[in-house]
Amino acid sequence: MPSKTIDIHPHIIAIDDKRYPRAPLGGHQSDWSRLRPVAVDQMIAAMDEAGVDKSAIVQASTCYGYDNSYVADAVAAHPSRFTGVFSVVAVSVEKKKRMRYWFGRGLTGMRLFTIGSTMKTQADWIDDPRVYPAWETAGDLGTPICMQMSKQAFPQLVNLLKRFPNVKVILDHLSRPVLEDGPPYVAAASLFELARFPTIYLKVTPRTFTECRHGKATPETFFPKLVGEFGASRIAWGSNYPASAGPLKDLLMVARAAVAGLPLSDQNWIFAKTAQSLYPALCDK
Repeated sequence: MPSKTIDIHPHIIAIDDKRYPRAPLGGHQSDWSRLRPVAVDQMIAAMDEAGVDKSAIVQASTCYGYDNSYVADAVAAHPSRFTGVFSVVAVSVEKKKRMRYWFGRGLTGMRLFTIGSTMKTQADWIDDPRVYPAWETAGDLGTPICMQMSKQAFPQLVNLLKRFPNVKVILDHLSRPVLEDGPPYVAAASLFELARFPTIYLKVTPRTFTECRHGKATPETFFPKLVGEFGASRIAWGSNYPASAGPLKDLLMVARAAVAGLPLSDQNWIFAKTAQSLYPALCDK
């Protein structure tokens, strides 16, 4: 069992929707944030029950859009348990100022939401020159960028990886690869091709643990392949709680079972050390 557990993809939803008004990307709130919201105190209780030491809370873009106030307030109230991942309008003229503002409030990661439950079509602005200042600022701040994206936009992402080789990029949910064909996982070839870029990191989430059991895929064949291509030091666990249904402790149990065949040293990277390398604020003081 890994000695420490850090979650880099939980979400929190406030009870007080007057202080923290809803402004979801795509114009309508996601079902999960409406039907099973988890406030910060509930998140801490769930973490304690599951044995999760710390978390990088990801802005709930499908509830709050670009207003990261609730995440920032949670980090300020519980700095020993949390850091945060903010969202900004990447093509706005105010992006650099807003990035520095949220970074100054203790949010040490950034997320670009380009497709998802409230945005069904892949955004086309990923490598638009108007986003370059955001990537430059991320490099200056040492802020990793989480990409909520599909594989269709990998060519645009590669353009950015080449232009900004000092910016760490985390692929949310592995960018949803198809795994059901099983080894050697040809359908996921475009994902594995990104391993040549040392700044690409992977976030394994409940979706990954479900997909690796479909068709001919198994955890026993997929995760050794994933670690073999990228290395465990570029893979981190994210619960997606409560967007993924079920108790946090169960989501963690499923994740641990899926990678149980890996060496303990690899598990330690996936469940804590990679998170700390991406978000130094999560390191032990």
